[in-house]
This record gives sequence, C-alpha cells and structure tokens, in this order.
Amino acid sequence: MFVTKKAISRRTLLRGMGTAVALPFLDSMAPAFAQAPKSPTRLAFVYVPNGMDMRNWTLGYEGPLAGLSPILKPMEPLKNDMLLFGNLTHNTGRALLDGAGDHGRCSGSYLTGVQVKKTLTDIQASVSMDQVIANRIGSATRFPSLELGLEDARQAGDCDSGYSCAYTNNLAWKSSSQPLPPILEPRQLFERLFGDGVALSPQERDRQRKYRRSILDFVLEDARSLQGQLGPTDNRKLDEYMTSIREVERQIEKSESEAKVDPHMERPYGTPPDFAEHFKLMADMLTIAFQADLTRVATFLVTHEGTSRAYRELGIDDGHHPLTHHRNQVDMMDKVARINTYHVEQFSKWMQRMKATQEANGSVLDDSMIVYGAGLADPNNHIHENLPTMILGSGGRFLKTGRNVVYRRETPMCNLFLSMMDRMGAPQQHFGDSTGYLDQLSA
Repeated sequence: MFVTKKAISRRTLLRGMGTAVALPFLDSMAPAFAQAPKSPTRLAFVYVPNGMDMRNWTLGYEGPLAGLSPILKPMEPLKNDMLLFGNLTHNTGRALLDGAGDHGRCSGSYLTGVQVKKTLTDIQASVSMDQVIANRIGSATRFPSLELGLEDARQAGDCDSGYSCAYTNNLAWKSSSQPLPPILEPRQLFERLFGDGVALSPQERDRQRKYRRSILDFVLEDARSLQGQLGPTDNRKLDEYMTSIREVERQIEKSESEAKVDPHMERPYGTPPDFAEHFKLMADMLTIAFQADLTRVATFLVTHEGTSRAYRELGIDDGHHPLTHHRNQVDMMDKVARINTYHVEQFSKWMQRMKATQEANGSVLDDSMIVYGAGLADPNNHIHENLPTMILGSGGRFLKTGRNVVYRRETPMCNLFLSMMDRMGAPQQHFGDSTGYLDQLSA
C-alpha cells in the first residue's frame, strides 16, 4: 500500500486583498510517516532602561532556583524555565573618553560589545550580535530580524543630539554606522507582519479604515480551503492562531479609537496610552511572528535608555531616570524598585503566554532564548558589571534552566553572546571583548 499524503508547504500563505498571513507549524507540513516538523530556535533581547535596583534583584544564593527576590517575584510561575546570571560585565560600556554619555554607551555597547565612538560628529558602534545571526540565518524567514520598541527618545525629549539619540534609541546595528530603528506603533508592526508590502496613500488608508474589516475576512476563502486538508489537531492549532491574530487586531482598533487618530496624517496610527497594553500588543505580535516563522531574531527596547518616563499608573509622578540618581534616598530607591517590578510583571505575563502557546515540539517558549536585562546594574553609580540578566526558555533544550549561575567577576557578557550565536547557527571565533564560550549553560 502506498501512502500519497501531500505535505503542506511551510511557506504556505493565506492571501486576499493586500493581506498575507503565514501559518504556524502544523503536523500536516510533514510528509506521511515523517516526524512533525521541528520548530526552529528563536532569539530575542528584551532591554529595560536605566539599570536595576540590585538590592531587590540579586539572589543571595547560587544553584537551583528556590525563593525569588522581590523584583523577580512575578517570575515565580516560570521558575523552571529561567536561567539567571551573576557577574556578567560590559567593560566596553565604561567611560574612557566619554562622548555618547553613559546611557548611550551602555545601550550602544549592549549587543555590539564595543566601545561606541566618542565624537560629536559621527556615530560608530559595530554590527550587533543579533545582526550577525540575522546575516547568517535570516534568509530562511520573511524578516531576517524584527526590531520593536515602546518609546522614542527624540519625541520624549530625552536626548540632546543626534549621536546620543542613535545610541539610546537603538539596540540593533546593521553596520558600524547604521542602527536599525525599532518599530514603535502597533498598527505599523501589524501591517508589516500581515500586509503584502504595498504602500497606501493617506487617502487610501482613510478609505481602508472607513470600510475596514478583519484581515481574516480577506483570507477566509483560503483558510476554508486549507481547513479541508487538515486533521482535527491542526485545525485546532490554526483556529487558535487565527483567534490570537484577531484579538491583537481588536486591541489595536480599540487603542486607535481611544487615541482619536487623524487618518489624513502620513502615519495615522496611534499607540496605546497605557504602558502595559502597549507592551502586550507588541509582545503578542512578536509571539505570532515566532509561531509563523516570520523571523527568528528580535530585539525589544522597553522604552529607550535614559528615559524620564513617569509611571503614573503606579502612582509615581517622578521621571524614571531622575529617580535612579537617588543618592541612596530610600523613598526614591523604592520607587525605582516598583518600576523594575512593573516591567518584570509585563514580561512574565508575556512569557506565560508563550509557554501556553503549543507547537510541534512543545511550547514556543521551549524553543526560544528570550534574554531580559539592562546595560547598567546600579544606576545611581552607573555600574557596568554584574549586569541584571536572565534568559527564559531553553532554546530547544540547549540551556539547563531553573538555576542561578554566578560567574567570576568581570566575565564578559560577550562570552554569553558567543555561545548563543553558536546555538543559533552563526558560530564566531570572537565577538566584542569575548574571551571564550560561557560555561555552565547546558545540562
């Protein structure tokens, strides 16, 4: 007996009227009797600004994770999926002959591992490690990498020159003088992920908004045709995936309505006024991009470095950056800790959603390495050693999670990057100020 089951192509798209929806990993993408397609390893860096209240971040022990520190407490449901690091350092973030400012140096060097250029007439970092990976494996996906963020330093008035903005606004660098600015607006990211690449005029956008339907309505015919080829498990996966897209779409529409956006503007899309809502929208779209294998590499700038944003939703009217220069005043330090914890809460909720999103080999989180951290430790003194760093997900059982690993003092952060680049299929002999691969990562 011959089995002639035809596998669905991994590159299948649901199309219709300016829309292209990629599919998640499905069992039907494997030929008959073959194993389900293996999910790829994904990598993302989630960068938080202005350092950390290390009193409330650092654990007082090494080894298997037991009780977590106050800032890390929201990560309790994910304790077995976490790997914490101590004593990783970015020596290149320290001042030599100043120029970019300490905040510019810490973010400019974070993924590049080099001392950023210290002149007022030029910017220069280096190719960031995410782009080293994207250059090697990016041809396998629609987007070699995605760059996301929540705030622009220029709009917020938090930088005083073009060169300092370039460092504080960007994590990803395509070349030594070409940063890759993050997408800040949910609608812009949504249309990049699901549009067909055709640019619309303001008038066309106006018409589209007036008669807007869900993008899922436009691909309905393709979706129905595909469902007839799928088994019950794949149909359930597809339904859950499409539902997640529609939920993001609804939230974007809601935020735009509340923002009272003028559709005749060149970029007529608003951002949610609520920080947590904005974070969730961008994070959920990144999860969808990972599910559909639209990209395997991403950076997420959780507000720009040096931000003076006030967190009034927490009852904090002071700017974040001024608070971090607290001069050991306990009330200011406690406010910084509350902001740090708030950021971790949003991250934890996202990671829990990724863990609940199942695919062929487990959850989306299982096959990911999501790095959460800052380019400064104690912000009051602008400390660049013992940087607060954790990874969620095991990268397809590459990392042994559920631990706190403390290395020798001054261990280069770039040693971690070297190990991660190797795991992502872009091995390097050297990167930044690396001295070798980081040990104690695997089981």
